[in-house]
Amino acid sequence: MTDHPLPPSARHLELLATADVDIEGRMPWSSNATFLVNLSLAGEQVGQAIYKPLRGERPLWDFEPGLHRRELAAYRLSEAMGIDLVPPTVIRDGPLGEGSLQWFVEADHQQHYFTIYENREDLHPLLRPVALFDILANNTDRKSGHVLIDADDHIWGIDHGLCFAAEFKLRTVVWEFGGEAVTGELLTIAAQIADHVPLDVAALLHDEEAAAIQERAQWVTEHRVFPVDNSGRRYPWPLV
Repeated sequence: MTDHPLPPSARHLELLATADVDIEGRMPWSSNATFLVNLSLAGEQVGQAIYKPLRGERPLWDFEPGLHRRELAAYRLSEAMGIDLVPPTVIRDGPLGEGSLQWFVEADHQQHYFTIYENREDLHPLLRPVALFDILANNTDRKSGHVLIDADDHIWGIDHGLCFAAEFKLRTVVWEFGGEAVTGELLTIAAQIADHVPLDVAALLHDEEAAAIQERAQWVTEHRVFPVDNSGRRYPWPLV
């Protein structure tokens, strides 16, 4: 462990990578094995995390095993975009083998995307980056409950195992900004990804999946608008 103070995100990454991991319990309503775990150093609890082991994944026809790698890719894409959306995430061995370990966000779980959008117009500027992220990551499972808000009004996005398919299959609840222009910092972010997909993201994906990120970013920079779902079919189920 370092003797020098670290920024919170770096400190969280260090704890995720080095702390002892003990399972507290299984998370309800998860299709794959997902566990809340306690992180401890020298017997003292220093935090909690969400652990998704590879061996707990259900076989899927459209995603090969290894969804934990996509969880890490989502974190790295969020960091490359500079939007601080996805909680710090690592891949490491845990009680049930290799899996993703993501810092547990203390949030008001009565609040989610729909309630935040309806009741907190002041936070809409923090929801637009979620819409852009979902496009670039090709999120196929952005339920309303996958958008969290903490006590500091920070918006977090979780559950990104079903992202980054090469085929466009966006399914998200974040459609309220459809038809709105993508401008300013968000357009700059899209242009950066259109120019170059970060290597630490691409390394976790197949070549065609990494290329598809770039293509989606190029679409945004060319059209400069959030897409609209005219079909009504690009929503996940259940919605929350």
